[in-house]
Amino acid sequence: MLGPRRANGITTPLVIDKTVKLEINGSTQQIRLCAERAGLPPILIVQAGPGLPLLHEVAKFQKHLQLESDFLVSYWEQRGCGMASQQDARSVSLKQQVDDLRTVLQWLKNETKQTVIVFGISLGATIVLRAVEHEPDKAKSVVAISPDANTASSDASVYSFLQERSALAGSGRLSARLKKLGEPPYTDSAAFQLRARLLTDLGGIERGKKFSALLRETLFAMIRTYGLVGTVKALRNMNLIQRQLLPQLVALDLFANPPRLAMPVHYIFGEQDPLTPAAIVKQLPVAIAAPENTVALVPDAGHMVHFDQPEVVRSIAVRAGNDA
Repeated sequence: MLGPRRANGITTPLVIDKTVKLEINGSTQQIRLCAERAGLPPILIVQAGPGLPLLHEVAKFQKHLQLESDFLVSYWEQRGCGMASQQDARSVSLKQQVDDLRTVLQWLKNETKQTVIVFGISLGATIVLRAVEHEPDKAKSVVAISPDANTASSDASVYSFLQERSALAGSGRLSARLKKLGEPPYTDSAAFQLRARLLTDLGGIERGKKFSALLRETLFAMIRTYGLVGTVKALRNMNLIQRQLLPQLVALDLFANPPRLAMPVHYIFGEQDPLTPAAIVKQLPVAIAAPENTVALVPDAGHMVHFDQPEVVRSIAVRAGNDA
């Protein structure tokens, strides 16, 4: 299938634009491959989570990051996400996601005959850091955007941020919502989603976007990609996966058993990201052994740095593609 990529009002044809179904460790998953020309090095996008689909965001990635001019961009819809079956959604675990990613890396390297740049976002970056440790010959380098490193520290940072903003705003409505949220940990999807709403409205996820606007954008993109029935399934699966994963994520701590990697890692954090305390920005690249790492703390960016400051993130991804 031939598809367009829009940038600055100009349409650039994609020589490669195809979606492949893969049978991975007992589940059916999809990966969409896009590139402006054949032979480009592969970059694998590993979405944030838990339970967030990716295929509906392809157009957003292409608009902001324009990676298809330099890479074969591989958008992987993780186990249970999107229009997957309930059975696949219920089979999600953190370990299973790591195992699935290892299998996807093996498939993509075999498909392209090249090692893979792995581009992970938030929880996706955490999964990447765990998976590539076991696949040193499959991954060329890692771009880790806002990785979830220690849930307890992140939760404490977010709760402190919300309390400070509530006190400064003097808003009874915000105070009531914070009281409803309660203290961490957040092990059910309702509390997790309320926290996401509060963080978004306060600029911690995507700068300049309120939750209502981001929700409309997301639903429109999902309906366009999955259809109305498929969108209902995708939202159902998101809730199912969060029920499975949130209790597991309470104990997430990359510092307890840091990965030891054989490839360069490029960390990217947003300066206005309340989910990532300054201590993690400083300590995580030191704790995780790698032959080389770089750290970018990006101004005017929240948790989704790649959408807040796409030019910065794109330049780092291109640099990662040139790693030896």
